[in-house]
Amino acid sequence: MHKRQAFTLIELLVVIAIIALLMAILMPALQRVKKQAGAAVCKANLHEWTLVFAMYTDDNDGLFMAGYGGGINGTWVGALRPYYLEPKIRVCPTATKPMSKGARGAFAAWGVFGAGLASDDPGWSGPKEEGDYGSYGMNELAYNTPPGASRAEDFWRTVNVKGAAEIPLLFDCMWYDVYPRDTDHPPEYPGDVVKSGGGGEMKRVCINRHNGYLNGLFMDWSVRNIGLKELWALNWHRGYNMANAWTKAGGVQSSDWPQWMRSFKDY
Repeated sequence: MHKRQAFTLIELLVVIAIIALLMAILMPALQRVKKQAGAAVCKANLHEWTLVFAMYTDDNDGLFMAGYGGGINGTWVGALRPYYLEPKIRVCPTATKPMSKGARGAFAAWGVFGAGLASDDPGWSGPKEEGDYGSYGMNELAYNTPPGASRAEDFWRTVNVKGAAEIPLLFDCMWYDVYPRDTDHPPEYPGDVVKSGGGGEMKRVCINRHNGYLNGLFMDWSVRNIGLKELWALNWHRGYNMANAWTKAGGVQSSDWPQWMRSFKDY
């Protein structure tokens, strides 16, 4: 009979130490893969939104919805509801927790709205949902806002415009819309966002969800990542100055940006 061999305590500790070391080496790589997968799913969602917006504008002579003046059903959330079945396409995988449940900053979803809340516009929430929430926002200046509205001359109104590849339509955002100005100041720190009006709304979309970028759908139905500094160089509305003070064409210097943004690519 042979005597049964067993691990000694030292051998067991060595094995545990090796496993811990391998985990320490692999975890950063796994985190990068997880982030890349999240960004890929986010882009896939936006590609689905290209079909939704294309169907809506085809049905409405190329025109977008009327905007918030018509209530929630005048916004993309309500107006497009008949064109999609899965509410989850409103959510980027990196920002799934709504603010009503405690989330804050760049990785927060807006909502939940509706679900029988008396304070909410009755247009919120479809009949099969417990409430509306999401982590994408629309360029409010794309709406077909009725004549006589404030800055009515700036709205795109229709998808049939020149330079559509530089006009953002739907994108990663901490609110369901954004009303940007070329004078908006960048966030002073990550998570420095505003959800109310009164200027500075570029902060709603200048959020570092995808390693220095966010994902966006443009009015030519293309989807691509957008550098945080690039936001100021896009053509947000008809009167937008694309050579404003926050672009290279307008003379911005690296030192002009808040510290946390200085390492990002210039545009």
